[in-house]
Amino acid sequence: MPPLTPRQREVLEALRDCAREGQAPSLDELCRRLGMRSRGSLHRHVQALVDAGLVQPMAGQHRGVHLTETAMEDADTLPLLGRIAAGRPIEAVADSEQVAVPSWLRGRGRCYVLEVRGDSMADEGILDGDRIVVEHREQARNGEIVVALVDGESATLKRIEQRPDCVILYPANAAHEPQRYHPTRITVQGVVVGQMRRY
Repeated sequence: MPPLTPRQREVLEALRDCAREGQAPSLDELCRRLGMRSRGSLHRHVQALVDAGLVQPMAGQHRGVHLTETAMEDADTLPLLGRIAAGRPIEAVADSEQVAVPSWLRGRGRCYVLEVRGDSMADEGILDGDRIVVEHREQARNGEIVVALVDGESATLKRIEQRPDCVILYPANAAHEPQRYHPTRITVQGVVVGQMRRY
């Protein structure tokens, strides 16, 4: 697949989700699905996907947006966005690598892959070097394993408990202590929905 901007990848994944549901959305429907206000801006992203050979040329304004066979063949890949610490917060470094991920390991929304560093989630079976599939979400239920951004700077992998006065990030390793933060310091970036390991 040719290099795409993050927004173009988001549009492509939304189109793949629609294709799996048997739909070919109009630009207006795609705008609503992506939460975009500007139809013109979306059209530019779609045209970039047309130029990349991933979307069929649009013959008319009201015609649904259809993926090419090439785009569907690549539909079982997700972007590897970097590495995340399971022991202490570190920055997740952006990376453009694509990773093959079967559909049954994905969530319902837009997903990406992170490589785990550290052993703080070992008792959950998440080990150093594993790759986790993360569904992009800004909210999580208590007890879910999340990618949490601390102070807008560093990401960590932990099980979350949200209280009115604090957020507690729990490790799954007796050698590590829970981390407590004021709710304003934590931003949920996604929830773990799958895991991959090479032996």
